[in-house]
Amino acid sequence: MTMDLSQYSLKDLKQLRKDVDAAITSYHDREKAKARAVLEEKARELGFSLDDIVGTKTRRAKAAAKYRNPNNAAETWSGRGRRPNWLEKALAGGLKLEDLLIK
Repeated sequence: MTMDLSQYSLKDLKQLRKDVDAAITSYHDREKAKARAVLEEKARELGFSLDDIVGTKTRRAKAAAKYRNPNNAAETWSGRGRRPNWLEKALAGGLKLEDLLIK
């Protein structure tokens, strides 16, 4: 199947690309759902659930914030990983880590 794309404007071509990408993604999603259904049925026949066989992926919960920037309440830090710049500046300015604890 060939299409003469020379008649389309750049805007139309970009929209066509978006539409094609969406169609491909939708196709893959449908095929995965079909494959999953087949595998779940086979697992049931054998007396298992699919999750029993392949396991489930678990994600670690995001660590709760323990420290807050006194100048911008939206900036927090959990105490894990690298210290953010606002924290380093606050400590350099004479504050103690305990002063920034969320109470």
